[in-house]
Amino acid sequence: MQDDPLLKLVMVFAPFSLAAVGGVLSILAGVQHQTVDVQGWMTGREFIELFAISRGVPGPGIMLITLIGWKVAGWLGALVATLSLYLPSAFLMLAITKVWNRYRGRAWHSAIQNGLAPIGTGLIMAGILSLFRLADAGPLSWGVAIGSALVLGFWPTVHPLFLLVSGAAIFIGFHFASI
Repeated sequence: MQDDPLLKLVMVFAPFSLAAVGGVLSILAGVQHQTVDVQGWMTGREFIELFAISRGVPGPGIMLITLIGWKVAGWLGALVATLSLYLPSAFLMLAITKVWNRYRGRAWHSAIQNGLAPIGTGLIMAGILSLFRLADAGPLSWGVAIGSALVLGFWPTVHPLFLLVSGAAIFIGFHFASI
């Protein structure tokens, strides 16, 4: 029972369901640690590749978890991993929604809600740092990422395609300058 890959998927991903404040990016560092370092289901490079695939295909951001489950235990693993991440938080939200809405506007309600925003931001930053560490990102990558964050911070309506093209142009420019 201890070596059952489906049980391991549940044991790894169900707790993340309750910690995903801000979406899948907020649990990225923990997922990476569990799947690469603790469970050894894949290498860091494979994790980055699955992350890239999950961000490049249509569908929810949680596609990464589905792909990890598929890699570990095939189609059934994909289903188990996905449900392990969705169901615990879904049931919790169903249980507390009525109570939460009843106390909307109270001081403690607003304090909790306002306190979750920086927690989610910090968790997302940890996930980004985890990806940069796995990708062995250099100073140019850091510069482009920080520059993109600053642009979006000051001009949030900038089209993402502008940032992608600009980043590509910077990398191409540095590549040809180093030849």
